[in-house]
Amino acid sequence: MKPTISDRPIILVVDDTPENIDVLRGALSAEYTIRPAPNGHVAMRAAAILPQPDLILLDIMMPGIDGYEVCRRLKADPATQKIPVIFVTAMSRDVDELLGLNLGAVDYITKPFSIPIVHARVRTHLLLNNQKRLLESQVSERTELLQKRNRELEETRLEMIHQLGRAAEYRDNETGMHVIRMSHYVRLLATKLGMANHEAEQLMYASMMHDIGKIGTPDQMLLKPGKLTSEEFEIIKKHPEIGYKIIGQQNSELLQSAATIAYTHHEKWNGGGYPNGLSGEAIPLAGRLTALGDVFDALTCKRPYKDAWPVERALEFIRNEAGKHFDPTLAALFVQLKPLLVAIMEQHQDE
Repeated sequence: MKPTISDRPIILVVDDTPENIDVLRGALSAEYTIRPAPNGHVAMRAAAILPQPDLILLDIMMPGIDGYEVCRRLKADPATQKIPVIFVTAMSRDVDELLGLNLGAVDYITKPFSIPIVHARVRTHLLLNNQKRLLESQVSERTELLQKRNRELEETRLEMIHQLGRAAEYRDNETGMHVIRMSHYVRLLATKLGMANHEAEQLMYASMMHDIGKIGTPDQMLLKPGKLTSEEFEIIKKHPEIGYKIIGQQNSELLQSAATIAYTHHEKWNGGGYPNGLSGEAIPLAGRLTALGDVFDALTCKRPYKDAWPVERALEFIRNEAGKHFDPTLAALFVQLKPLLVAIMEQHQDE
């Protein structure tokens, strides 16, 4: 079926000599829609009109701005840079042709030109440009599909981390909401500290696995309503190392952070924590951030061995433990987050 006029490729013909435009119009109008332009300024406006031309035949020697400058501006504009340009000119020196090609033109035809040659060059470059567009479209579609699959894989991975964290928490908290709340506290504090959003969010997910080592702790100790004996507490103190080993050495930055948090979130700023008695900034930042979120939530929710503390009492404890249990800078920032902490508590109450 012969294409309709509206379906035909559009050729923008730019020349300050009307006779030259007439010759090209007569040669090409049977197959293409011709859009004439008598100078460079009109050409640039015509190139931006929708539907845009599929190809531009461009003279060089024109008053005002010459064809080289028109080509340079077209190629610098994202809206027109992909339109193929063929110079049609009386300038026949090699240096002129080289300059035109270096500016981004796809071809260079010298006057006086042969009509069959013009037909052949136009047809060839329209075909090449159509193939290029098709390839770009296919690459775009496949890239979008790959990105979608990657997002689905990432969402699945994060959900698995989330559920693993809750599985460990179910050992001593029926709802498993502790890991949800404390991970949001950690994200808030990381953002308050100045971390980028994606870093803070990664830390949020990593902190969900902070107590994964509880899987290896006997129920009679996790659920004991009274005070633990020294022997029992020594067993409890092994869960950071167990968690670190469960997560293992991974290539994923998120899982590396999760392993670090599992291992160090019970260390204390003054060196009185476990399992390695680290102190100050020797404790990884991720562990220091998680320690605050973990302790705050442990204090403000009911456990087998204690009732829930009021928020202000828990924050007062954190103030008092700044420089002892907690990084003093982080502790000061944490207490400033009180309204947001309360909002998280209300949103993620135990089920």
